[in-house]
Amino acid sequence: MPGHTMSMILFAYVVRVKDGLPLSASTDFEYSRDLQECKTHLKMVSKMLGQFPGRGTVKNNQLHIHFTSSQGVAYMTICCSYYPTTMAFCFLEELGMEFTSSVEVAKIQLVSRPYAFLEFDSVIQKIKWHYNYSNRPSLKISVTNIQRELKVTPPRQVNLDDIVVTNGILNGNLHLCSGSAPSYRLEPVSAVGILSVFLNIVCGALNLIRGVHLIEHNFQDGNEEKGSVVAFFVAFITCVLQCYLYLFYVSARMIKALGALTLICICNFYLFGLRNLWQILFHVGVACLSTYRILSRKLTKRLADCGV
Repeated sequence: MPGHTMSMILFAYVVRVKDGLPLSASTDFEYSRDLQECKTHLKMVSKMLGQFPGRGTVKNNQLHIHFTSSQGVAYMTICCSYYPTTMAFCFLEELGMEFTSSVEVAKIQLVSRPYAFLEFDSVIQKIKWHYNYSNRPSLKISVTNIQRELKVTPPRQVNLDDIVVTNGILNGNLHLCSGSAPSYRLEPVSAVGILSVFLNIVCGALNLIRGVHLIEHNFQDGNEEKGSVVAFFVAFITCVLQCYLYLFYVSARMIKALGALTLICICNFYLFGLRNLWQILFHVGVACLSTYRILSRKLTKRLADCGV
C-alpha cells in the first residue's frame, strides 16, 4: 500500500564523532511529536558516539535510530520501526560514500561552525528518495553485502533510558534550578509493582529466616550445609536488590534485573530438597514478576520547577 512505502526514512544526520558537531542534515518534511522527540534523542546519541564504535541502533516505540561511523564521521537516520534494519544501514553506507567523495577529510576536522556542509542536504534528499520510493537494482547488491556484515557484526543495541540519563548528567540537565531534584524520573509505581515489592520482601524474609535457622541448627553437621546457607543468603540479598531496582533508577537496569533473576533461579534450584517444588515455583514466580515490573517501568520527563 502507498502508505507503507512513503517516508520510511524520515531524517538523516551527519555529525563529527569526536565532539558531536553537526555537519549536515536533511530538510524536514515530516512534522510529528514522535519525530521531534526522536530527533532530541538522536542528538543526545550524537554527543556520545565515541562510546559506540561502528554500528548501533536505538529503538524508540514507532521510530528507530540507526547510526554508523567511519573516519571520524557518523551517519545517523530516523526510520519507521517497520523499515528493515538492513535497508537502513544500506542507506547509511551509501550516504557515507557520497559524503566522503564530496567533502575532504581535512576540512571535516577543521570546521568549527555547525552545519558547515549544509549544501550536502540535496544529496541526502536524493538518496532518501531512492530508498523511500524506488527499487533500484543496485540496491539489491548493497543489501546482500550489508546483510552479510550485520550477521558477522550486528549493530549494538543502545538503551534509550541510559542515553537520556547519561546525557542529562553530562549537560547538567538532571537537576532543577535548586540543584536537587532530577529532570527525569521513573513512572509512578503501579499496584502490581507494589505487590511485587511486597512479595519480594516476603521471599527475602523467608530466605533470611531459613538461612539463620540453618546456621543455628545444622552448621555443626558438616560442610555439606554451607552451600545451602550461602544459597539462602544470596537469595535474600538478591530479593533486596530486586526491590531496589524497581523503586530506584540505576544504569544498566536490564542487565542487573536479568542477573538478579538468574541468581534467584540458581539458588532455588540448588535448595531443592530443603524446599518442595511449590515453594520453589513461588520464589521463582515472584522473581519473574519483579523482573517484569522492573523492565516495564520507564523513565518520564519531569518539568523543571525553578521556584515558580
